[in-house]
Amino acid sequence: MTKKQPYGTVLMKADQILDYLSKSNQPQRLYKIVEQTDLTNSTASKILNTLELIGYVKRDPENQEFSLGPAITRYANRSIEQMDIKKVAYPHLEKLRDHTTETVHFGVMDRDKIIYIEKLESQNPVSLYSQVGKTVPLYCSAMGKSILADQTDEEINRYLNENKLQRKTEHTITSKSAFKEELKRVRNLGYAFDDAEHELDIFCVGTSITSNGHNFGALSVSVPKYRMTTQLLAMVIDEVSMCKENILADLHGY
Repeated sequence: MTKKQPYGTVLMKADQILDYLSKSNQPQRLYKIVEQTDLTNSTASKILNTLELIGYVKRDPENQEFSLGPAITRYANRSIEQMDIKKVAYPHLEKLRDHTTETVHFGVMDRDKIIYIEKLESQNPVSLYSQVGKTVPLYCSAMGKSILADQTDEEINRYLNENKLQRKTEHTITSKSAFKEELKRVRNLGYAFDDAEHELDIFCVGTSITSNGHNFGALSVSVPKYRMTTQLLAMVIDEVSMCKENILADLHGY
């Protein structure tokens, strides 16, 4: 039987381009976009022209580099604002930040990534990659691991078959067997660690917000490793677990 092709394949190709640009920390030239999306030069150019016309990407007229445009950023921000989970979680995230005095994140799963929808800055000096709207892979983030741990073994195997565990730092788990063992530990504990696996010198404790089989996202606390002590880690774990329970309690009222 011939496999049915999805309607709107051009949209899927456009999504490849937008996904690549969203992961890039700087504007990209056409040849790099073509290289990273496996599209032809002609196809990528035509799609980029259309995306530029509707404001989804912008092109620097001098160096011909592309980045996400104001239209898609506006829609993304509006989508984030409409998420009810933010309203439920925010007061508890504030308490978590105040009690730990460290940076607090809340994110939701977007296919094979976590997208940050809330960030509460630390009261202490710290410099982090994260910002609202940015994404991070599931496998090397505390929030991502905690969400994956809530999924079935079949879903985890599918994720691992479709996503390469690429090394982000020297501490990133890149073995499938080791990663499965890591998820077993997360299931048993109820929380996950990111021990400098995505960003060097940053330790994160995260937990997922799952109720009645539905995942609403995940939260985490990020601490510079030089500040992390056994006593602080124990306190952060307790505060993260309490924050999770308080959010779940409020969700049950909806």
